[in-house]
Formats: sequence, C-alpha cells, structure tokens
Amino acid sequence: MQKYTLLFTKQALKDIKKLQPKENQKLQDILLNVIAIHPQSGKKLLGNLKNNYSYRLSIKNRIIYSLDEKNSIIYIKRTRTHYGE
Repeated sequence: MQKYTLLFTKQALKDIKKLQPKENQKLQDILLNVIAIHPQSGKKLLGNLKNNYSYRLSIKNRIIYSLDEKNSIIYIKRTRTHYGE
C-alpha cells in the first residue's frame, strides 16, 4: 500500500490555525490515517473545483485536496470551507 506525501497551500495553513483543538486533532487523524493512504476516499468534486476531492472534517468544514498520483503527492488546499462563513 502506497503512502502519499502531504503538501499544504498557504491557505490551508491559515485555515488550520483557525480550527478548534478537537478539529485539529481530527484533521491530523484523517490526513494521516485515511487520505494519505487512500486518497480516492474523498468525494470527487465538479465545476470549478473539478480535479479536487472533498472529505468531511465536521458539519461545516471540509478538507479540499488534489492528487498527483504520478509523484505520490496530495495537495491540501483548504481545511475550512465557506459553510458558516
């Protein structure tokens, strides 16, 4: 089973700083134990977010990421979404 490298955008890093400690721990668990191992487990997105995936972090927050299978890299783009903003 191939494990992927996780890279974070500047926006994702800003988002992480705004998460509550409990959500931050859940984010780490999801990234390391789900997405890094099975990156296609997220929902494929459509429209202007085509080629990205979404994985639920909480009721209002989602992890948005893209996948570079050739180089085994996952780009984490957002960890908070527009819900509730």
